[in-house]
Amino acid sequence: MLSWLPRNSLGIAEQTVSHKGFRMKKLIFALIAGATAMTAAQAQSPVPYVGVGVASSDHSYKISGSDDGDGYKPSLKVFGGLDITPMWGVEAGYTDLTKADFNYKIGNDTRSGTTDGKRAYIAGKATMPVNEMFSVYGKLGAGYTKVEGSSPNLRYKESETGVYGAVGGQYNLSKQVALTLEYERYGKSKDFGAKADAITVGARYSF
Repeated sequence: MLSWLPRNSLGIAEQTVSHKGFRMKKLIFALIAGATAMTAAQAQSPVPYVGVGVASSDHSYKISGSDDGDGYKPSLKVFGGLDITPMWGVEAGYTDLTKADFNYKIGNDTRSGTTDGKRAYIAGKATMPVNEMFSVYGKLGAGYTKVEGSSPNLRYKESETGVYGAVGGQYNLSKQVALTLEYERYGKSKDFGAKADAITVGARYSF
């Protein structure tokens, strides 16, 4: 009995020390994991941005007796978004389509008219950095287009909600200021007014 009790007491003591060491390791691991998660969260804090651009679209008028339209017209675009991570984000934009002129004939008489309109979109955005200064990106979402035309003998109005897509590149002038160049597509082809395609040059500021 005297020889068995000390061994049992020593065994219990060693087991208690072992359990305390295990709990200490778990606590250290949890602290390290928490600090790593906090650092990663801070490194990937969402970055809001705003921008302005010039969007150019060709114009066509597929009506009887019309000419080729008014060609490419630059329009003012404003946009803003949120880079949720360096690779993923969301963006919304609005373009006020510049008025364009068109001519058409009724018999031997040549008539003229104008078109006006607007565009808007909201889309998800994926960005792939090439280096510290340059990155490429793509956008996919929903777009809205409204076109109105008027002349002495013609009234035209069309609105459409469809798929919006874009691909482009971004050049960083600084951490906050960047230049962009992109190709945009608003839904299906249009028979009247600004076409669905647009080439847009812009500048953005990140907060």
